[in-house]
Amino acid sequence: MSDWSNVPNVGKELIRLLAEAGVTSYDELKQLGSEQVFLRLKAIDSGACFCKLCALEGAIRDIRWHHLPDERKQELKQFFNMTKK
Repeated sequence: MSDWSNVPNVGKELIRLLAEAGVTSYDELKQLGSEQVFLRLKAIDSGACFCKLCALEGAIRDIRWHHLPDERKQELKQFFNMTKK
């Protein structure tokens, strides 16, 4: 599925960044996972934020990122903090 129109949390700007990072389909996003894709985004956008990481995870789960389980948000926060080092 390369059509991003029904994927939550993914707007025009994120689609552009994903393409620039080499992620051209929703299936590819799901296959790589939020952490790996975030690392790709961070390589081209040093200001990539925690909310973007959560947006990717929410997109994979087909939910708004605000509704991610607290436990998963904590795991993502730990991962994000490791990327800042």
